[in-house]
Amino acid sequence: MSRRLVNVTLDNLDDLPRRCRRCVFWELDPVGGERAVESGDPGLEKEAWISATLLEWGSCGKIAYVDGVAAGFVLYAPPLYVPRSVAFPTSPVSSDAVLLMTAHILPEFSGGGLGRMLVQGVAKDLTRRGVRAIEAFGDLKWEQPGCLLPAEYLLSVGFKTVRPHLRFPRLRLELKTAVSWREDVEVALERLLGSMSPERALRPV
Repeated sequence: MSRRLVNVTLDNLDDLPRRCRRCVFWELDPVGGERAVESGDPGLEKEAWISATLLEWGSCGKIAYVDGVAAGFVLYAPPLYVPRSVAFPTSPVSSDAVLLMTAHILPEFSGGGLGRMLVQGVAKDLTRRGVRAIEAFGDLKWEQPGCLLPAEYLLSVGFKTVRPHLRFPRLRLELKTAVSWREDVEVALERLLGSMSPERALRPV
């Protein structure tokens, strides 16, 4: 079983799930987002956002491939590039942090450690770029995949609540902590995956 992480680019943007490829929840403010949906082509707005962010700031996402198949992705950027981030009751994102916008694993690949692998990839990239922390808006009433991540999942991979809320707490992962955490998790994953058959490793839980 081959697993690899690559940066999101304009060339592989179409490997995102169709719903996510056309979603501009984070990339535009609420009014702009509605306008894009009404105009019928939010996918173009998504492409423009990726292009501008890559040009001005650099890598802003990762795609995880399993045996050549896109199995999941994550998007992230400084809050300045994410208009929707100011619409939350627990905003603003700290000035020294990058916002983990959204992530998604295809159901058939859930339970194989790809979520942690994606967070590790983001932590590694941002640590190299001198960023101090990752923040995210969690959803305490998360029921199904959407634009926000479940707060419970973020807490399970090392995030801590920095601004509580009944529905949308803001959480933070210090990247100094993430470096040692990342190495520990990589070793644990190698042991775990080494003792599992590919079928069992990818079985949904």
